[in-house]
Amino acid sequence: MGLDDIREKIRIAELQSNRSQGSVNLIAVSKVQPYEKIEKALLAGHRGFGENRVQEAYQKWPAWKENFPNIVLHLLGPLQTNKVKDALALFDVVHSLDREKLARVFSENTQKLGRCPEIFVQVNTGEENQKAGISPTKVDDFVKECKQTYALNIVGLMCIPPINEEPALHFSLLRKLAQRNGLKRLSMGMSSDFVSAITFGSTDVRVGSAIFGQRT
Repeated sequence: MGLDDIREKIRIAELQSNRSQGSVNLIAVSKVQPYEKIEKALLAGHRGFGENRVQEAYQKWPAWKENFPNIVLHLLGPLQTNKVKDALALFDVVHSLDREKLARVFSENTQKLGRCPEIFVQVNTGEENQKAGISPTKVDDFVKECKQTYALNIVGLMCIPPINEEPALHFSLLRKLAQRNGLKRLSMGMSSDFVSAITFGSTDVRVGSAIFGQRT
């Protein structure tokens, strides 16, 4: 499909949802993609990218961040506490805060570094045992704890709907949870369902294969 096609689909979805143009942030998911494909997107002016692993991101993004101004790098995958310091040094946005211990380690390290990325709390909207994320019933207390106890910059909520369920149900739930907690941003929608996510208020869509092709 390609970057230009995705941008156009987002533009149309914004119009149809009575959203202002540019209100949706496109995160090009570049994990395990060939360097030449990522660089092509950079040369085309795109600046928002997503990675799942801290170690993989360090192999490619420090040099690109030097050569291309204004790159915003998003950490989308699960994060181990022993990787927090490295993650904070490279990533601008984290989408996968999912437990109290991780919040505490984030807080300790952001105070040492003097900078805090924008953070999304990951919500396990389908309450799947194998998937990371806070239970929807615990979101209110967790967001409050992250803000008040740990002074973290919580900007929104993120979810990955179960593959065998209608995504719209989960997008709707995440929107309600965010509104209830006064959070403005929603990280939801991937290659197969980002248009639907935009209609439910997504501000950050995570699109990989539809831009770069299937991962190798």
